[in-house]
Amino acid sequence: MKAATSSLLVLMLSAMGSAALAAERLYIFTEHYPPYNASVSGKGFAHNEDDITGICSDMVKAALSRVGYDYVMKMRAWSYAYDWVQGRENHGLFCTARTEERENLFQWVGPLASIKWTLFAAPDSDITLDSLEDAKELQIAGYKGDVMSEYLVNQGFNVAKGMSGDVNTRRLMLGQADLWVTDGLVGPLVAEQEHGITGLKPVLVFRETPMYLALSKNTDPAIVADLQRALDDARAAGELDAIEARYE
Repeated sequence: MKAATSSLLVLMLSAMGSAALAAERLYIFTEHYPPYNASVSGKGFAHNEDDITGICSDMVKAALSRVGYDYVMKMRAWSYAYDWVQGRENHGLFCTARTEERENLFQWVGPLASIKWTLFAAPDSDITLDSLEDAKELQIAGYKGDVMSEYLVNQGFNVAKGMSGDVNTRRLMLGQADLWVTDGLVGPLVAEQEHGITGLKPVLVFRETPMYLALSKNTDPAIVADLQRALDDARAAGELDAIEARYE
């Protein structure tokens, strides 16, 4: 009887553990934003972690590898993912710029890498800017949900927002926009990889912000704390520096 009772107890505890693990599955989203996040296929979507690479992606994976949570990682359009994650338990989004406007919308794990808010002009452009205010009368290409684009819109700038930033190089080249707002590393990389265009002119860097893994407010704070500890441990072990070095 004692042996049978012990076996039953082990089975019950095992079932409870499996149920808890399933309940703590994480759903992590990102966008195609090389070199920080990129799909292996080069497309703007991916359905699992093996098809997603990049600086921030590898940093998030390094943290996740140190905790016991099951997780799903997907790549989707930024505006879709940004709206989808909010209000859903155990959902997260990276790389998310941590700004004052977003501070109370998420719980934060990071920092990961930093982005430089940069205005680019076409290679043959003669545009020069001494300050951000000098761009007030110019047409700026951005995209929906992007922190840099939204900031400029709120400051009264003329920003045309598409669903993604992939087409903005072409918009510059076709004269449909005077400037493109994006990260200092992302702009030239996307221009060359997606369109074979080199020589974009970085006209002005006007801000720099750290990027994070943003977890929904509905996620258990204990999970957020676990992920932060895991990321801190990965940083202390030199893993995050090694990841950045691979992409230099």
